[in-house]
Amino acid sequence: MAVPKRKQSKARSRSRCTHKVEHVTSITSCLNCNGPLKSHTACATCGFYKGVKMMTTKAERSVKRGQALQVKEARSNAAQQEQAAPATLNS
Repeated sequence: MAVPKRKQSKARSRSRCTHKVEHVTSITSCLNCNGPLKSHTACATCGFYKGVKMMTTKAERSVKRGQALQVKEARSNAAQQEQAAPATLNS
């Protein structure tokens, strides 16, 4: 097993451990919705960064998904009605 030849100085030990410090993150408020926000990031609740819409939020995606499902259901209902209508006309 390796054994150190000399005692390691405090400066050498402390300089090795400098990256173990916890950094304080600054929290600001969103310009659009006034929610808590980390610096230099887009807001998770509204998707704005410096007053410009950057990304879609979960709420917006769920609304869009719901609208797409409604359109799909309307199309399938219309197709079913069209298939049923000619059958009643022929008899």
